[in-house]
Amino acid sequence: MADIVSPEVRSRMMAGIKGVNTKPEMMLRLALHAGGFRYRLHDRRLPGRPDMVFPRRRAVLFAHGCFWHGHDCHLFRLPATRPEFWREKIAGNRQRDETSERALIENGWRCGVVWECALRGRTALPFADLIVRCAAWLESGQSRLTIRGVE
Repeated sequence: MADIVSPEVRSRMMAGIKGVNTKPEMMLRLALHAGGFRYRLHDRRLPGRPDMVFPRRRAVLFAHGCFWHGHDCHLFRLPATRPEFWREKIAGNRQRDETSERALIENGWRCGVVWECALRGRTALPFADLIVRCAAWLESGQSRLTIRGVE
């Protein structure tokens, strides 16, 4: 299917999509803060600039968008326009995610990922349950957490 806007307009639209302070990230931040968890945002000193850094707990939390990070769920679909570009772009994002998580764990950090499909769409989890799972992980000593939508 052909795009309904010109390539210049599409490029401007895609460039306008922000990478920080996204809606899923803001939902998590507000709920965790209300639950008494304190964090730093997007710490540039850490690999991957995690969305939330919990220094006292040596934990980081990423809120990954399913499209941009190539998640295998109903929210991800490779665009029909310029598929090779998007395949390479998303593969690069996934590789950076793996490298960042590996570096964080090697430096003693615990890594958590909450996927967008856990927050919205037909596979979304009840939000209160999702926050309980995040809070329980933050208080535990487990090194990894991955929360994705219900299959």
